Amino acid sequence: MHLRQTKILATLGPASDSPEQIRALFEAGVNVFRLNFSHGSHEDHAASLKAIRDLEAQTGQPIGIVADMQGPKLRIGTFKDGKIEARRGMMIRFDSNPAPGGDMGDETRIYMPHPEIFGALQKDGLFFIDDGKVRCRVREIGKDDHGDYFIAEVRAGGMLSDKKGFNVPETFLPIPALTDKDKEDIKAALAMNVDWIAQSFVQTGDDVREARALIGDKAALMVKLEKPAALENLEEIIDLADGVMLARGDLGVEIPPEDVPVTQKRVVRAVREAGKPVVVATQMLESMVTSSRPTRAEASDVATAVYDGADAVMLSAETAVGQHTIRSVDIMSRICARTEGDET
Repeated sequence: MHLRQTKILATLGPASDSPEQIRALFEAGVNVFRLNFSHGSHEDHAASLKAIRDLEAQTGQPIGIVADMQGPKLRIGTFKDGKIEARRGMMIRFDSNPAPGGDMGDETRIYMPHPEIFGALQKDGLFFIDDGKVRCRVREIGKDDHGDYFIAEVRAGGMLSDKKGFNVPETFLPIPALTDKDKEDIKAALAMNVDWIAQSFVQTGDDVREARALIGDKAALMVKLEKPAALENLEEIIDLADGVMLARGDLGVEIPPEDVPVTQKRVVRAVREAGKPVVVATQMLESMVTSSRPTRAEASDVATAVYDGADAVMLSAETAVGQHTIRSVDIMSRICARTEGDET
């Protein structure tokens, strides 16, 4: 139905998970839908999957479904009002208070549900939130009657909403490859008969083997490259996986920005040489979450992924929570088609 080689993988979310929106996204150019198990319930994902399978039966066109596991991703808690504005110079307390209502933060305090963090952070160490949009430096570490805490100064501010990602690029965190939540989510996703399981924050071949043991032959396994260690073990990881996703959001926080383009070309080339599909993901048309047109840089980014040889490009927030979900897909489809037709 879609006359291009490069596939479009679109994430479903509050802005796009109705049967009507799923059909509109498919007609605009989506080939594969991503169910993000970091958010939503199993019932929500099952309802979306049913809508996709019904559409597949109605159109007679194959539609792929990827169940994306949260993995051992560090995330902050939620906010009383759903979001806050973190302003430069603000001092914010991060703590592990599990009391009723303790997971609801505000502009003075944020819940941190990961105990590993408190033992690993160092005074004056840097950490990033929301793919590096908010940058903070630790000013105090301690423990009181409410539990462990640290106080950080906001060095670069921005809006923060519920459960945004938390990265500590200067610190090693001993976190298991598959969390208990992942194992339950994999079981649920397999019961739904998804096509792919996407494993997050893979670092070693053993991580992939653990996931493969749980999945068996019930679905294909796509590994997500988000940590520097995965790049060091790239050959073994590619060999064990069925497909690879270059998730540039977390990876781009963990490695220097200037290394991301070179890494993209290296990964795409390596996966293609292994004869397996590779997806380039994250922030491809990010401005279209609120804007009806992408930036020139974003259009070039999508085209570059096609020129590099990516089998698929992915939309995340653009289709999950964006204001221009259908238009984002349409524009990405047009960029891919135009780039594939370039004979220069």
